[in-house]
Amino acid sequence: MTYTELASTNGEAQTIVDTALRSAPPAELTPGKVYAFHTANGVHQVDLTGPEHTNVPPRKTGTTIVRDTASFLAYYGKHADENTEVYADAERLSVTAVLDAHTAGAPRWETHRLGLLLRTTDAWKQWLALDGKLQRQEEFAEFLEDHLPELLEPTAAEMLEIAQSFQAAVKVDFQSATRLSSGQRQFQYVETQSTKAGQKGQLTVPEVFTIGLVPFEGSEGYRLTARLRHRITSSGLQLGYKLERPADVLRTAFEDVVTGVDSQIPGSVLNGIPA
Repeated sequence: MTYTELASTNGEAQTIVDTALRSAPPAELTPGKVYAFHTANGVHQVDLTGPEHTNVPPRKTGTTIVRDTASFLAYYGKHADENTEVYADAERLSVTAVLDAHTAGAPRWETHRLGLLLRTTDAWKQWLALDGKLQRQEEFAEFLEDHLPELLEPTAAEMLEIAQSFQAAVKVDFQSATRLSSGQRQFQYVETQSTKAGQKGQLTVPEVFTIGLVPFEGSEGYRLTARLRHRITSSGLQLGYKLERPADVLRTAFEDVVTGVDSQIPGSVLNGIPA
């Protein structure tokens, strides 16, 4: 057989093979696997592991934000594993769980996270906003009336009576204030109304009162001490309060949140911020 005849025979054989391959029935491939095929041009690879084939993401990603301990623990319980790491940052008032943290023997993606970002309550913000500031007596009385649920000692009923007394004593001239041995403050005044002009009177209010505030949404309540502040001016009596160490109360509240998380997870909460 000549070379020309051999080449012709091989060409015909390849044509037969190509025709047979093209006429073969299609093969069903299973998603989630990688296949390799020998072709006339070499090895051809078919990768069916992507999410467009499996309808499943390759891994969990993203950061979920919750606002209270119960929600944090619920999500943590669903997605955490034995290598999950939890960090607490008192400066940012946040707790962060790296749900796919690195293992001791191998790195992981660290892209699936859970964050507890605490928000202070409206009542906390309102009491802090006026801390150390003086108001006209009518405004101070209205503030007390609006915040009766937070007043513990004296009772809300007693503080309401005090607020109403200040509201009634608008057209008076406050002249002096005296601290009593009982720990109360007594204000001396003279009526300025035409029908009672010159008539003297007095108002006695507690110099120290206790309020109960919930610092964070979903957290416990805490007691704070407030000390009465006043100033007698030519335009009338000004009143206010000074809270004792509210920053310490906020810090304690955050520590209690962290303790609540720490007691419900296998590992320990780390002090800091994850990379």
